[in-house]
Amino acid sequence: MSEPTKEQAEQPEDLSQVLEDRREKLERIRQAGIEPFPNEFADREEIGEVRAAHEGLAPGVETESRHRVAGRIVARRGHGKACFIDVRDGSGQIQLHARQDLLGEEAYALLVDLDLGDIVGAEGTAMATRRGGELSLSIDHWRLLAKSLRPPPDKFHGLEDPETRFRRRELDLIANEESRRAFRTRARTISEIRRWFDEHGFVEVETPVLQPLYGGALARPFTTHHNALDRDLYLRIATELYLKRLVVGGIDRVYELGKDFRNEGVSHKHNPEFTMLEWYEAYADYAKTAHDLEMLVAEVAERVLGTTKVPRGEVEIDFAPPWRRITLREAILEQAGIDIVEHPTRDALAKAMGTEPDPKEGWGKLVDGLLSKEVEPGLIQPTFIFDYPVELSPFAKAHRSEEGMVERWEAFVGGVEIANSFTELNDPDEQRRRFEQQAAEVARGDEEAQPYDEAFIEALEQGMPPTGGVGLGIDRLVMMLTGAKALREVLLFPAMRT
Repeated sequence: MSEPTKEQAEQPEDLSQVLEDRREKLERIRQAGIEPFPNEFADREEIGEVRAAHEGLAPGVETESRHRVAGRIVARRGHGKACFIDVRDGSGQIQLHARQDLLGEEAYALLVDLDLGDIVGAEGTAMATRRGGELSLSIDHWRLLAKSLRPPPDKFHGLEDPETRFRRRELDLIANEESRRAFRTRARTISEIRRWFDEHGFVEVETPVLQPLYGGALARPFTTHHNALDRDLYLRIATELYLKRLVVGGIDRVYELGKDFRNEGVSHKHNPEFTMLEWYEAYADYAKTAHDLEMLVAEVAERVLGTTKVPRGEVEIDFAPPWRRITLREAILEQAGIDIVEHPTRDALAKAMGTEPDPKEGWGKLVDGLLSKEVEPGLIQPTFIFDYPVELSPFAKAHRSEEGMVERWEAFVGGVEIANSFTELNDPDEQRRRFEQQAAEVARGDEEAQPYDEAFIEALEQGMPPTGGVGLGIDRLVMMLTGAKALREVLLFPAMRT
């Protein structure tokens, strides 16, 4: 038999008895003529607003200011004819001061018989306790809004077992303030990103999630079947090709913030469903997009956190521009001692690496492996890696001075890639040749290679202006802003192994 998790160990020894007791209370409440799950509690105020309205109230002061709040019971103290009950909503926590002489004997008895986790509404006047000056509501009315039939996580230790936290996110949010804070940070980050683009003249759009042909990245797709059309469709792996078709159509600054799906493994930095921001700007190149990314991230950090400096482990990451810039060739030479330009074939590079590559791996895959293993883990401060081999970048424009390279960068923070950018390829004949090259990789057995997309070629044949494009991983950015160690800490419901 497997050992119980820490969270299971923290639950009451006889959970079945606790559940039975709560069911019995539910029945007693109903027999008393009280509806334990009413339809509404109108005109309530956010607890955070109530606290803000009485900030600095001196100890012992009783006001005549009435408030109506609602929330989950998270703590209870006192006995006899008076008690204190802490309730919490999404904005904060406040103490209810309940007295039998104000509520009446029956209402008071029902209130003190409630359980932790029950949701109540209450009305009363604001006051500050004599001892400690804690802001409280002296209540003269309360109402049960939802009876909790299961006990909340241990109130002293919180919810610590990772498996339970990620599989039962509602319990994690009930128990852990740091989790609530992280997801508020995520929400504000997305809002500030949208504001930045709106302020800079970009148009937000929505493109298909179900696509007849996947593309825009090197990844395996999820496949589904549309019954009415009797055809297979793919969950998108990127929004790139549709967004560039909109640039062809004349939307010179365009962005989309939404879900992508890639049929890949689960790790501390990978989830098969993730949130991606992509933007494209006509008449710009990858130098312009690098400048825009560092400005965007720094401004969003400042607006959300009040600073560009974020602690991560034992170091402090500073998002303030300018970020470090280094070429891929220089970075691999610096960390692995291998000059990829001097080893331009698969066999030559494999020999320099001292490895026997998988037959499915071409030269470009070997270069990517060197980047991932030798360079990426050490890129803690924000860093741009510039200029990639054409084999790794089927949609990037050829480098204007480095043969065999394309104008592409990736941005890394905390040892993780957070963004990718190209000076976009807009020559339809060269794009066709690149697709054919990718088809050869498919024939070699590379399941992540880009399929040939004739509709996209035809769009390019209409004429696309010089364009810079960026893909920014929202989940990974939020990881860096919150100090999270793994992606699933900033995903409300991450994919989990069974």
